Amino acid sequence: MQKYIRLLNTIKYLKVKQIYFRLFYFLRAKYRKLMRFEYIFLKVSNVTPLTLCESIENKYSNFTGTTLSVLNLSKNFKDKIDWNYAEHGKLWTYNLTYFEYLKEKEDIWLIYDFIENIQQLRDALEPFPISLRGINWIKFVTKYQIKNKTIDDSLYAQYYILLDNLEYHLLGNHLLENGFSLLFGAYYFQDEKLYATAKEILQQELQEQILEDGGHFELSPMYHQLMLFRLLDCINLVQNNSWKKRELLEFFTLKAQMMLSWLQNITYKDGTIPLLNDSANKIAPTSKELFKYAYKLGITFQATPLNDSGYRKTVQGSYEAIVDIAEIGASYIPGHAHADTFNFELRIDSKPFIVDSGLSTYEVNKIRFYERSTKAHNTVEVLEKNSSEVWGGFRVANRAKVVSLQEKEDIIKATHDGYKGILHTRIWQFFENKVIIKDTLSKKTQAIFRLHFHPDIVKDEIQKRVEAKNCTITTYSFASEFNKTQQALVLEIPFTQELEVEIKL
Repeated sequence: MQKYIRLLNTIKYLKVKQIYFRLFYFLRAKYRKLMRFEYIFLKVSNVTPLTLCESIENKYSNFTGTTLSVLNLSKNFKDKIDWNYAEHGKLWTYNLTYFEYLKEKEDIWLIYDFIENIQQLRDALEPFPISLRGINWIKFVTKYQIKNKTIDDSLYAQYYILLDNLEYHLLGNHLLENGFSLLFGAYYFQDEKLYATAKEILQQELQEQILEDGGHFELSPMYHQLMLFRLLDCINLVQNNSWKKRELLEFFTLKAQMMLSWLQNITYKDGTIPLLNDSANKIAPTSKELFKYAYKLGITFQATPLNDSGYRKTVQGSYEAIVDIAEIGASYIPGHAHADTFNFELRIDSKPFIVDSGLSTYEVNKIRFYERSTKAHNTVEVLEKNSSEVWGGFRVANRAKVVSLQEKEDIIKATHDGYKGILHTRIWQFFENKVIIKDTLSKKTQAIFRLHFHPDIVKDEIQKRVEAKNCTITTYSFASEFNKTQQALVLEIPFTQELEVEIKL
């Protein structure tokens, strides 16, 4: 019964469109299996060569000889590439089929091999991999002025498979990626149907997904960088090709300016981002690369304050602090959200001190559950429960709501109701040489406040800087990248109703 209640509390946040398309795709798959439906994998195409200025090259996936290295895992395929290879997890298989590792013209053999085996592929024909692969193939053949009928006809067929499976059942960044890719396909094939769908998706989704302060509504700095990168690529496409008379350019530019502003606000002085929610290093282009790309495209922007994304940044003296007072975002696609209400990060002299514990996997396992849990963040855990009910790999049932928020100069006070019948209030006070954090629970109960430290931080420095009573220092696994963890120290402070912690800077 508890499982059914949890499922109901998850479903109630979904949009009607998501439920409809989940049912529609499920029933359609059953019907098509009965009717032995099969897609065609070559579709006669007419291509218009594109003009694109240089984009940002992916440095994090490499295909050398017969070995793919991505997400800190490698596989040597030796005599034959297994495009369905699954032993490193589904995300690794996805990356195998994204083709972000295309670097030199000679890499074209990988595309030929993929096309030759396309009828036996599984994950590669899902809409998300098709979306990323489409953009990467088009950028590759444009860069090297490759004219190949087999590649073009295969890609055109894949775009119509994508068009038949748009991710309306998920929405969020998935549907946005579908739209970005359809725009590339539309320009490359000058296809009105692809263009009409791309235009509708991009106008509607960018309007909804980019918040007033410029943040992406799933509240992951990493996904913000990825969505901004894709938007800049689309600006590159529309700017440099006259088809459709650049009608989307002004709209795209406005959204890019907003996203650049948010990214500038959230980025630390050393150029890195906070690892809030599902965020990891070496996945998206860096902030510096994105700012440089935007400058190359002639996009300028003015920084506006952080607001409705729910993040706040304070810079004082020698330190930078980023505070999370956001609710689960977005409500109907919370797959990249963590149970981290009132989490924060702290840098001293541009070096990480207190950090988010990070992200190392998307596999549905104990590690994924831990990394999304309240226990893995710099906030208060009550009765060993999560402040928001994260479950599965990408689901959230009941979730914390910020019921009160007061902000003054150098003071943030907020209250959330994530623990049934118990309100948690946190006050951050920022001074030039210290930060004071006060936690109050509305009832006496068992609670633990944790501070997670960067692996470079030793016990002596913690004891010198953090003033707290009855605390214990133990270890946790810090994950700055996928499939890569380091042992680091975590300070745990049990309390029953009120707690004050001072961090000296």
